[in-house]
Order: sequence, then structure tokens, then C-alpha cells
Amino acid sequence: MHILVTNDDGVTAPGLAALAAALRESGLGQVTVLAPDRNWSASGHVKTLHKPLRVKRAHLSDGMEALACDGAPSDCVALAFLGVIKEKIDLVVSGINPFPNLGHDITYSGTVTAAMEGAISGVPAIAVSLDSTKLGDYGPAAHAAVRVAREVIARGLPPYTLLNLNVPGLPENEIKGIRITRQGLSVYRDELVERLDPRGQPYYWIGGEAPIGKLEERTDFAALAEGYISITPLQLDLTAHAMIDSLREWKL
Repeated sequence: MHILVTNDDGVTAPGLAALAAALRESGLGQVTVLAPDRNWSASGHVKTLHKPLRVKRAHLSDGMEALACDGAPSDCVALAFLGVIKEKIDLVVSGINPFPNLGHDITYSGTVTAAMEGAISGVPAIAVSLDSTKLGDYGPAAHAAVRVAREVIARGLPPYTLLNLNVPGLPENEIKGIRITRQGLSVYRDELVERLDPRGQPYYWIGGEAPIGKLEERTDFAALAEGYISITPLQLDLTAHAMIDSLREWKL
């Protein structure tokens, strides 16, 4: 197997090194790292068409060799499949993000949308995130990623799907288990912060408190809050199928 590893925090992020090392040590196959050369958190699903992209050799925080690109996380994956990586890629694993990616945040997350780019390219993909606000150790998330990757390699995934893996910020022996979850509901508490620059022109920050999630049963938010690893299957088909018949009745 050939596993492509990427992230959205940049090629020197410790979570990326922990993930790549765990996958290499697992014996699941060859591991290639192609990641952004800087932090792209909350970048969403990007395809850079207005400027050239550059790829250069780099090293992870633990010294492992890697490739770095000046594009977004999804650009990194797209370039890999378009030929920057010559060998056939069988699995994409993105992470480890130092904060969870839950609920509606998946649409903003460079970690998740990098995995989506793998699914678009026709291979199974996994996004891995850790609630490291409570624990700075990426080991539990890396070990969980290897377990999930092993099952994905053995069983496969349906076309155009991916797995969103979120690990609680707990020591490994305190994690209660794994729950298969649905995407929860994010509650955003953003506020507009308006300021003036030295020339008197307004500029804006999106401020406010951090988002929270509704702790509804069987959701990713609830699983993480209760000390469980959350695995949410995601699909690229965003169609609201339940609305199709009612829309046909509209007087359009």
C-alpha cells in the first residue's frame, strides 16, 4: 500500500510528524508526506487556479523527509494525484489536527477537506483530529488513526466517502472506546470587531467566543464530550434528497 499523509497546520507541525511516524511503524505500507509549507487552518476546500504552485523538499519536526507545497491542503492532495507523486496512492490520511473538527466545522477544516480531495480522486481517506486543548500528546490519536487505517485498507470505503476521526484529549488508558457517530450541530458565537487603520479606513476581525456544539445523542460532539473516539462517515454528495419531491411541487 502507498499512503499519502498531509495536514492543514504546515509541514513542521508535531501532529503531522506523529501521524506519519505511526503509519510508517505500523507496516501498513509506504508513507509519503506532502503538506502545506505554512498553516492553513480553517482554509476550507480550496483549488488554486490563479497562481502557480511550488513543491520543495522539506523535513518534518522529527527530521523525516517530506515534500512541502505553497498551496492549500486540498491543493497538496490534488497535486499528488495529478503526478507530483509518481507512485499510485491507495489511501489519504490527513492530520493530526490539534483541535477537533466537529459538526459544521468540517466545511471550514483544511484537515477534512484535504481528505475530501482524496475521496474526489477515488481513494479512501481519513481525517484525524485531537482535542489537544486538554492533552498535548498526539500518541492516542496516532494509534487510533493506524487502527482505522488498517480496517479501511482491509475493507475499503464506498466511492466518494471518507471518515472523520476525532480523539478526546485524554491519556490513552482513559479513552472509553469508539463510537460511530453522525455529524452534530455547531453553535457559532461570532462577533464583528470593527477597527480603523492609521489612515482612518475601517477593517474587520471575526471575533467572539469559540463555537460550541449541541450534545445530542449519537453525535460527534457527544462522543468526544463523554470520552469516546468519534468516527463519522462523510459523503461528498450534499444533496438534500428528502427535499427533491417537495421541490417538484413548487410552481417554478
